[in-house]
Amino acid sequence: MLWLLVLTLPCLGGSVPVTSDPGPGTELVGIVGGHDAADGNWPWQVGLWVFNPRNSKWSLDCGGSLIHPQWVLTAAHCIPGRNPVTRHIKVQLGQVRRSYKDSVQVARIICHPNYRLENEGAGGADVALLKLEAPVRPSKRINWIRLPPASSAFPRGTRCWVTGWGDIAFHDLRPPPYHLQEVEVPIVANEICRQQYLRIGKVIQDDMLCAGSEGRDSCEGDSGGPLVCKWRGTWVQVGVVSWGKGCGLPNFPGVYARVTSFLPWIHGHILSSP
Repeated sequence: MLWLLVLTLPCLGGSVPVTSDPGPGTELVGIVGGHDAADGNWPWQVGLWVFNPRNSKWSLDCGGSLIHPQWVLTAAHCIPGRNPVTRHIKVQLGQVRRSYKDSVQVARIICHPNYRLENEGAGGADVALLKLEAPVRPSKRINWIRLPPASSAFPRGTRCWVTGWGDIAFHDLRPPPYHLQEVEVPIVANEICRQQYLRIGKVIQDDMLCAGSEGRDSCEGDSGGPLVCKWRGTWVQVGVVSWGKGCGLPNFPGVYARVTSFLPWIHGHILSSP
């Protein structure tokens, strides 16, 4: 079973600003084959705290990345419901431990127009933008990640890093203290990844990117988080954690939304926003 299918349903719109303060969440965290990330190593990493009105609880369900002083990039399937409410999402910044105390309010939610609820992440266009209520100031712990040039290429075997608070194996929850995890993963060529996933009837589309190896992967709860690589000596975000078969399985790397496929859409919203 594809692990993205057990995550929250995606968004189709936005609503009003966040006003509520969440209580402590209960989710457990990790990443497959990784280790604790040092404080400040990944200053663009954010956590998405989502409020569930059915049980009146907040939980850290997904990750994301700060790509601008006021904008976060995440996965569309991380945004709950057909009509998501901005006051039900808070963004944690600058922390390696799960912490709602430093979370900030979301003013706008934008899912990619080609994202389809019925297909979830495996259908492609699994990206969303969150506009924060106010710009954040950079610091040692908080900064934004650069997006890659449209012409950039990351060939098979390129070593990149993925981070998150997700499971350490498929349905294997990490115990406290819920520290941000990091793992180095190799890029897998799309043509190879396509052959592997066709065996289970899944199609790797052009707007997707594959990365990972046996025992080294992103997993449930890491969705929306960044896959970053060095490009000419600078960290750039090349992928957004989207979906996959299990976690860390041989011949089934993690599947990411390919950031270069969405650059015009991302820049268009950021540049057109007041």
